[in-house]
Amino acid sequence: MRCGRRPLPWAGAVVGVTVGLVAIAPIALAHDTRPAHLELVEIAAERYEMHWRVPVLAGRPLPVRVRLPDGARTVGAPEVRTFRDSIVERRSIEAPGGLIGKRITLVGLEATITDALVREQRLDGTRTATLVRPSEPWIELPASRPRWAVAGDYLTHGVEHILLGFDHLAFVLALCFLVPNRRVLLWTITAFTVAHSITLAIAALGAVHVPSAPLEASIALSIVLLAREALGRRDGEETLAVRYPWIVAFAFGLLHGFGFASALTNVGLPPSDVPLALLAFNVGVEVGQLAFIGAVFSVARWLRWARGGSRFPVPGRAVAAYAIGSVGALWFFERLTGFVP
Repeated sequence: MRCGRRPLPWAGAVVGVTVGLVAIAPIALAHDTRPAHLELVEIAAERYEMHWRVPVLAGRPLPVRVRLPDGARTVGAPEVRTFRDSIVERRSIEAPGGLIGKRITLVGLEATITDALVREQRLDGTRTATLVRPSEPWIELPASRPRWAVAGDYLTHGVEHILLGFDHLAFVLALCFLVPNRRVLLWTITAFTVAHSITLAIAALGAVHVPSAPLEASIALSIVLLAREALGRRDGEETLAVRYPWIVAFAFGLLHGFGFASALTNVGLPPSDVPLALLAFNVGVEVGQLAFIGAVFSVARWLRWARGGSRFPVPGRAVAAYAIGSVGALWFFERLTGFVP
């Protein structure tokens, strides 16, 4: 493959990064980016309704519990309901002096890779939403939450989502393998970005709802199809994806945008800062995507240097394309189980 007059060693980079994707595929199947949810609704002075939802991963609930501030106590018996994908606990809380400025700890979160979303609604109608991370598994409810903090939370969540979204990364990797030069690749990635930004906004704002199971299976299938197109290009086939890769990237980008939106929907948007949080999450996704592409460039340069400037062997490129397609097929068949009640 060439970029102008210079060979572009994408294949070598794809082989290296694809080996990593194959190695982490079982982890990707088991990993779930759904956060835990804690909602606190002030119903009277010093009285709250608490809703605590923990996701069920691989058949087991996330081992995290809520530790309330000293002096706060449960009024009456808690109500617990079990669902296929989560366990929800509801209880009434009495907190002398209220909860503002006091620390609430999510015990056990530090031992996971899952964030927790804490929402609070006060008597005056004020609402806050804060992402609590395993590195700091607690929150002190502020009197008010600055907008820059909201933007920072959602930008970070966007970066984390794309870097842990191995299916989206595999698709971008396949694009790098399909496209012959950097200029065309730039336009192709831009088309993919524009498309998934559109559907991310539409779905996150609730204008369109796409069922999760067929969506996730379709995203996996898109990886298989793109890997097939990459093999076809290697064999000299003139398909639509080879002639106009940006069109294919745009079409599949619309699909992937719904996948990004499902993650954002799981986290939720703060009612008072919806545009800001949506923009920050989208920017975070793009930052993570650019970081991944930059990493692929770096691996490509290193492999070319290690081979004395020579291009990666053609059989290696075929192995890389087959590896990408195999990972996509593995995800596709695993996600078909989501259609089973």
